[in-house]
Amino acid sequence: MRAHSTLLFCLATFSLSALSVAHAESGLASYYGYGKAGKGGELTCAHRTRPFGSVLRVSYSGRSIQCRVNDRGPFIRGRIVDLSVPAARALGMMSAGVVRVSVE
Repeated sequence: MRAHSTLLFCLATFSLSALSVAHAESGLASYYGYGKAGKGGELTCAHRTRPFGSVLRVSYSGRSIQCRVNDRGPFIRGRIVDLSVPAARALGMMSAGVVRVSVE
């Protein structure tokens, strides 16, 4: 019985780790100055597949922010997320325009 419990625990742990890895991605990010504004200065972004309202951690050059998905996009090949102007400022990518980020 103990071996059965240990096996189930290992399978559950593996499933959860695979699920969290499946949601991590890296690629190009840009920013946009149009669209829906976040409430009260909230940092927002656009993502093609993540559910509206989900919170993403976006990291670039040693900085990391949390932003809420409130739009769809980006629609340019190779880009994985579009950030609002306040989110791009917080991440420090305004002068670069398009940067490589990791998204969790």
